[in-house]
Amino acid sequence: MFVRTERLTLRRFTSADAEPFAAYRSDPAVARFQSWDPPLPLDAARETVERFAEGDPEAPGWFQYAVDLDGVLIGDLGLKLHENLMQADLGYTLAARYQGRGYASEAVRGLLEHLFVERELHRVSAEADARNLASARLLERIGFTHEGLRLSNTWFKGEWTDDLLFGLLRDDYLARRLSRPPPTPAPSA
Repeated sequence: MFVRTERLTLRRFTSADAEPFAAYRSDPAVARFQSWDPPLPLDAARETVERFAEGDPEAPGWFQYAVDLDGVLIGDLGLKLHENLMQADLGYTLAARYQGRGYASEAVRGLLEHLFVERELHRVSAEADARNLASARLLERIGFTHEGLRLSNTWFKGEWTDDLLFGLLRDDYLARRLSRPPPTPAPSA
């Protein structure tokens, strides 16, 4: 376990995650603004989950955190740590049936707390397809600054798309954190 929030656990992937991972990543609505095309066959999901399980969250490159709700995989957070180990890019995916309940915000907030307070990263960045308004609202709600728009920047699934750019600095995160009441600690297991 890397992070525990009020309702969620951010942990390493396990082989038991392959089926739910394949299920939500095969959903066309979930994949719409993501880099993969559905469906995700179970064999490919098994290979991917195995690769995720072997990753190192403190090494440069991508690491995928499993988002767990009461023992059930409901999504994942991807973090690409830069070579300098002080900056990272963030991505997130949540199964459709768990969207709209605050789980994505809670998971990202939990990871940010870990990254900025425990690991002392300097900056976390995120990009969103400009049509993905829910993702943009989530980033702004949890404190990211909208830093820019790259028009017709990405050839994505057969069309040019606009990219929204977001960033959050550790100093800004800590200042906001100090101005609000402390979170309720997660119950110990």
